[in-house]
Amino acid sequence: TAMILALIVLGPRNTEDRLAIDLGWAFVLGAALQFLVQLPSVLKLLPDFRPRLDAASPHVRAVFRNFGPIFISRGVVQISAYIDQMFASLLPTGAFAALRYGQVIAILPVSLFSMSVSAAELPTLSSGIGSAEEIAAFLRRRLTAGLRRIAFLVVPSAVAFLLLGDVVTALLYQSGRFHYADAVYVWSILAGSAVGLVATSLGRLYSSAFYALLDTRTPLRFAVLRVVLATTLGYLFAFPLPHALGIDSKWGVAGLTASAGLAGWVEFVLLRRALAARIGPTSLPPAFTVQLWTAAFIAGLLGYAAKFAVSPAHPQIRAALVLGIYGLVYFAGTSLLRIPESTGTLNTARRFLRLRP
Repeated sequence: TAMILALIVLGPRNTEDRLAIDLGWAFVLGAALQFLVQLPSVLKLLPDFRPRLDAASPHVRAVFRNFGPIFISRGVVQISAYIDQMFASLLPTGAFAALRYGQVIAILPVSLFSMSVSAAELPTLSSGIGSAEEIAAFLRRRLTAGLRRIAFLVVPSAVAFLLLGDVVTALLYQSGRFHYADAVYVWSILAGSAVGLVATSLGRLYSSAFYALLDTRTPLRFAVLRVVLATTLGYLFAFPLPHALGIDSKWGVAGLTASAGLAGWVEFVLLRRALAARIGPTSLPPAFTVQLWTAAFIAGLLGYAAKFAVSPAHPQIRAALVLGIYGLVYFAGTSLLRIPESTGTLNTARRFLRLRP
């Protein structure tokens, strides 16, 4: 909100360079406000709470010991994205800006659906008690439920990036000097991001399971491997591959996101295999996975056809119609397939609408 207000209030009266600086300070202010707005509720629940650092406490030492590995593991997406930006700066003019535009969109499903579920599940995953077998069974149940919730929302996000990425990009950016051709260019980046979107999202929850088991080193090792692999593949996909295929080198930017997706799949498989050795196998039920992808692709193909039917429309109107059809068909299909996550999501939306004044 602070950043939006800064753009509205300061945008018309500042140069672009000055506005970038003001936007940075608005980000800092927004972060402070995000902390302060929660403080009254926390103090109400914990009236006697007084922050202090007890270096002798084993719990404090555990926090400091685990902070570094978790910080690096959780930030692996940002690290990989930064390396991609470095490579993109070596590609033809416009590649770097297009990558930035695409990354802003591509990170949304991970932030909204994966990180939220993973953060919410971590305390519950850490609360398992009983014998080793009972704890393992508890973790498998919670993981399966969390994986299903994430997949239900991330699978259609991946299909939307793959089939309707131009519509999404045009909705958000097309105005002024940003034309539909630019939206198509960013679409290629989103399509590359779709390669590893599901793996990256599900991998977050697997990492949380390791943290619940007080193991921060295993996710760290796999995260480092992912960065190394993404960097190697990113260079190959961005530079030698377009030349070998005889295509314009500007399309190498799509190879950057696709290579990061492949590295994400490697990390995901390693996390799942290592966790299976600890608590037993965990994965999405095959029938559930097929149902989600089938519903998403049917909805995506209908949306893809619809975007040509309404192509002369304004980007916002076009997006409302195309994405509206896509969402309705996906939820209708998953409801007909009796997928519980679809019913639960719709019931939550109904309760929210009833509570609104």
